[in-house]
Amino acid sequence: MSATLILNMGAPQGCVLSPLLYSLFTHDCVANNTPTPSLSLQPIGRRSENWQGASVPLKLSDVCLAPAEQLWCSFRDQSVKLRMTETGLGCKAPMTVHQMFLETVESYGDLPALASKNEGQWVTLTWREYYQQCRVAAKSFLKLGLERYHGVGILGFNSPEWFISDIGCILAGGFAAGIYTTNSPEACQYVADNCEANVLVVENHKQLLKILQIKDKLPHLKAIVQYKDELQQKLPNLYTWAEFMKLSEEVSDEQLNAVVDSQRANQCCTLIYTSGTTGNPKGVMLSHDNITWTSNAAGKMPDLKHGEEVVVSYLPLSHIAAQVNDMWIAMRFAAVTYFAEPDALKGSLGTTLKEVRPTSFLGVPRVWEKMQEKMKAIGAKSSGMRKRVADWAKSIGLQNLLPWGFMLANNLVFKKVHWALGLDRCRNCLTGAAPITKETLEYFMSLRLPLYELYGMSESTGPHTISWENNFKIMSCGKVVNGCQTKLDKPDEDGNGEICFWGRHVFMGYLNEPEKTDEALDQEGWLHSGDLGKHDKDNFLFITGRIKELIITAGGENIPPVPIEDAVKAETAIISNAMLLGDKLKFLSMMLTLKCVVDDNGDPTDELTPEALAFCQQRGVMATKASEIIASKEPAIYKAIQEGIDRVNAKANSNAQRVQKWIILDRDFSISGGELGESVSVRNIYSTSQKLGHIHSFKDFSLFGLFSTL
Repeated sequence: MSATLILNMGAPQGCVLSPLLYSLFTHDCVANNTPTPSLSLQPIGRRSENWQGASVPLKLSDVCLAPAEQLWCSFRDQSVKLRMTETGLGCKAPMTVHQMFLETVESYGDLPALASKNEGQWVTLTWREYYQQCRVAAKSFLKLGLERYHGVGILGFNSPEWFISDIGCILAGGFAAGIYTTNSPEACQYVADNCEANVLVVENHKQLLKILQIKDKLPHLKAIVQYKDELQQKLPNLYTWAEFMKLSEEVSDEQLNAVVDSQRANQCCTLIYTSGTTGNPKGVMLSHDNITWTSNAAGKMPDLKHGEEVVVSYLPLSHIAAQVNDMWIAMRFAAVTYFAEPDALKGSLGTTLKEVRPTSFLGVPRVWEKMQEKMKAIGAKSSGMRKRVADWAKSIGLQNLLPWGFMLANNLVFKKVHWALGLDRCRNCLTGAAPITKETLEYFMSLRLPLYELYGMSESTGPHTISWENNFKIMSCGKVVNGCQTKLDKPDEDGNGEICFWGRHVFMGYLNEPEKTDEALDQEGWLHSGDLGKHDKDNFLFITGRIKELIITAGGENIPPVPIEDAVKAETAIISNAMLLGDKLKFLSMMLTLKCVVDDNGDPTDELTPEALAFCQQRGVMATKASEIIASKEPAIYKAIQEGIDRVNAKANSNAQRVQKWIILDRDFSISGGELGESVSVRNIYSTSQKLGHIHSFKDFSLFGLFSTL
């Protein structure tokens, strides 16, 4: 089969590739020793004595890619063809991370790039200083013996050192690999071994102790760097951040430049380890082009302003959502990234938001829910008049067009709420990484703070669909990123099909796992998400479930659980999580949890949330703990839940889709409990049904007395 035929088979239907694009896929710059055509850039403003001339591609004909045989690969030193289009964003010239970085430095070098707290004061790095620090780190990695296509594992909370380690590793030819701070030593060992890490960068002594337990089992490990606090013990090949950065003095700029110039946009530079609940995590290989192209395409849709955006970094950078938002889109659009305190999710995030006043803010659903709970608790304590004014204003906020009274509501309520949250100049309040309830979306909409949903995967370099101002619908995850395509595979009569992705954001493959790569990508190169979805008439995408989570009853009926679960939660305000059961069984049953306060570690307590308390009090129930309701099977609460389920059942398409029995669990789902993954994603919730009592194996629930009967 000819290369041309393979290329055409790999392109989506209707995509015609020009001879120029075809030559980009097949031209072998390395084999022919052809230098990359370039333009030497000089910095604006003050000239740094360490400034290096740079190559930035200005047009497609300037680009030189590494030779590649197909659209995917599974081994560290391989390259891939790019899913380029003839027109639009998909035909933009590929560039490396270094080239994107330099393009920003050349235009915005004297603007602030990173800001972090030091003894209570914000300290900033300009884009030029940031770039130079990354070069210093890159030379230090080379001095420590970082080999091409080997990893640097980073284990710590978000900080300038995290960013500099990541980008320095990439400039030095390695693979940046974030590791979750909640990982056990064994989980850290797996990631470090899988990426063949030469260096591990840790935040503090707590994280260092994990690595010291496993370092002798890591044959490729050469050094450990601790970037916060003083070392509590001196060990061979263990460095402070200052000692690490000083190593750069022994490596020349020419040596680093040679490594940087050898990099190609269709080669791997970053690994994202998926946080699955079954088996070991998979290393998602992302190319330079995955990162640089996606950052540009995702930022253009909401019309981000170069040199004007402000973001707060607090979500785990080992997760694709935070990394793309905080590091890469910020780099592409010269945003300033403020680093929150390590206890951000334990309460200090609100203070940071009020100090920083971001223009864009990404929150996982739990962050928005905690804001909602806190505001509702404050509202519950308000005087009657204040409460009536707030309720009236929120009714105004839910209306699509600006009605009479909007200006008054805006001045009395909306502006004050936005300011109190630190979101008074936030143009993009984003939510992603997990499903969010309609209730939470409508709550913030009522405050004129619409939450824009994103949808994507690690395997799509983050976003595949995006919502933004005047382009969003409640419960939709938006429209496909420009330059990408969505295919709904094998749709049913209602239009629900498996969501498949095409575009330059699609990953290279899973490191060292060709079989799993083949499972994720079909022969034409489409990425199969495993999610079910459908489009409305305006081409907004709605997620309706997951293929692996489809319940097939004993009667053979296929039932997507998510719509039923969401409906039950919407009907009964005291319900936090709902899990539908019924695979290979005669009828559907459901496990429910009550809304409880979350402690500083993110674990659910027994205390009911203010919203749950209000739900109880409206029904004459004075219970303050979930255990009190469950122990007595509080009649008024159980009746209210049953009535909510009855309303959902009344709308069911068939008898098989009606919930027959249910139980309230004594504890809400959580990451620490194993029911949820790091991203609190739907797939992780469902995979724990066996953990929760092996309930799937029960053939007759009533024999066990587990479920409240109708």
